[in-house]
Amino acid sequence: MRTLRTVAELRAALAEPRRRGARIGLVPTMGAFHAGHLSLMRRARAECDEVVVSLFVNPAQFNEAGDLNAYPRDEARDAALAAEAGVDLLFAPAVEEVYPAGFATRVSVEGLTDRLEGAHRGREHFDGVCTVVTKLLNMVAADVAYFGQKDAQQALVIRRLVRDLDIPVEIEVCPTVREPDGLAMSSRNAHLSAEDRRRALGLHRALRAAEAAVAEGERDVATIRRRALDELAAAGVETEYFELVSPETLTPVSGVDEPVLALVAGRVGGTRLIDNQMLSTAAGAGTPPSAGREARDREKPCIARC
Repeated sequence: MRTLRTVAELRAALAEPRRRGARIGLVPTMGAFHAGHLSLMRRARAECDEVVVSLFVNPAQFNEAGDLNAYPRDEARDAALAAEAGVDLLFAPAVEEVYPAGFATRVSVEGLTDRLEGAHRGREHFDGVCTVVTKLLNMVAADVAYFGQKDAQQALVIRRLVRDLDIPVEIEVCPTVREPDGLAMSSRNAHLSAEDRRRALGLHRALRAAEAAVAEGERDVATIRRRALDELAAAGVETEYFELVSPETLTPVSGVDEPVLALVAGRVGGTRLIDNQMLSTAAGAGTPPSAGREARDREKPCIARC
C-alpha cells in the first residue's frame, strides 16, 4: 500500500489503473479506523480492482473547535489496518492540500440537511461534508464510493448530491457494524469511560425498544417514541432527538404502516453519539426483537444505492 499526500500524486497513481479499465473504489474516512471502516474497505476490495481510502479530518464539518481538536488521530495505526484490509492507496492530504489559500466554494444540499443533525450541528456541518465529499469524488474519480449506514442522514445527503450534480459514481451504503452488545462502532467511542460506555448502550436499547413496540403491533408514533425515550432516560443519555422518519425523505411519519427509519442522537458524558435502525412491520412478523444481531443485519436493507 502506498500513502499519498497530494492530488497530483493521487491522480498519477490512478492513471495506469484507469487506462486499463480498472474499477476504482473509494472509502472516504476521517481516520481512527474501527471494524466499521474495515468492513467498508473489505467490501471495496471484493468489488473493485483498485481501492483508495482517504484519511482526512475535515475541519469544515466541525462547528466546535474543541470537537475538532479532540478527534482521535493515529495515522500509523490506520495505515497498518488499511494495508491489512487490502487497500492499494491511502490518500492522507494536509488541510492546505484540500483547502488551499483562497478557497471560497461551498457545496450545499437543501431540504435533507435542515433537521435532525442539521438542526443540532448547524447547516454548516453538512455544507462541510458535501464540500469535502464533492472534492474527494473529483480527486479520485472513483467508479463507486462506500459509506456506512450509521450515518444515515449523511448517506441520503450524499446520494442527493451525486444525483443533483450528475457525478458519475455509484454510492454504496453498507450495514452498521456493532459491538457484540449492540453499540454501534464509532471513532468517538474511544472517548467513552467504562461507565459512559455502559450508559451509551441506551441508544441501542432505545432502538430495540422501538423495534419491539412495532413487532408487538404498535403503530402510534408517539407511543413508540415514548418507549424509546424512557430507555434513553433510564440509561442517563442526554437525548438530542429520537425520531421516526421516511427513509427516503427524512420527513416525520404519522404512523408505522410501512418501513420507517428510527434515528437517535445524544450525549454520554462529553461524547456525542448517533445511531439508527430501520423499523418494518413485515420484518417484525415472526422475528422476535431478541433475535441475534446477525439476523437483523441480513434483513436490513442499505439506505441507498445509486
